[in-house]
Amino acid sequence: MRSLTLEKVKLLGSILLIVCFSFLMGCSDEDPVKQDVPEFISSVKLIFTPVTGAVVTATASDPDGIGPGDITVSGPIKLIKNVPYKLSFEILNNLAAPTDPEYNVSDEIEEEGDEHQFFFAWTNSIFSNPIGNGNIDNPSDPLNYADEDVNGLPIGLLTNWTVTDIATTGTFTLLLKHQPDLKSNTSTSNDGETDLDLTFDVTVE
Repeated sequence: MRSLTLEKVKLLGSILLIVCFSFLMGCSDEDPVKQDVPEFISSVKLIFTPVTGAVVTATASDPDGIGPGDITVSGPIKLIKNVPYKLSFEILNNLAAPTDPEYNVSDEIEEEGDEHQFFFAWTNSIFSNPIGNGNIDNPSDPLNYADEDVNGLPIGLLTNWTVTDIATTGTFTLLLKHQPDLKSNTSTSNDGETDLDLTFDVTVE
């Protein structure tokens, strides 16, 4: 009788070891992993800074975030003929507190530069440099990026532009793509999730 009880104890111990091992393996499989999701953006400011002269800004806002309201853009963007500009951005998540790391999305894009890239397009040759119509349709088309990620690939938080020397009107489109494990020197505007897709009217005076 005692021998039988001892065997039961040994069997119970073995079962418990198997259950504990299975539980630990299950926990390992369910460890939290980084979630690569599009950035939440509620406001965007484009800042065109000339070599000399007045800074030109344009804004887009989506105050209800993922709610039913559409994003709205200001405009037109009024640029001066034949003037070089540096374009930068202020991109925010206004539903987060200013002290929250998620508030300043520009910083997050820069920190995760190897997962993000801006693509651009424009009409009516409103820029003389770069020439063409942008790199949304063809990523090899010229674009004057002034920043890069840790892999030496462009981000687009800083770009350089020279306005055409004739008065004209056109449109300016920017597309921000989120490309975790996708961004490369051959990736395109069709790869990854879209964080931003904005089109502004432009007047060259």
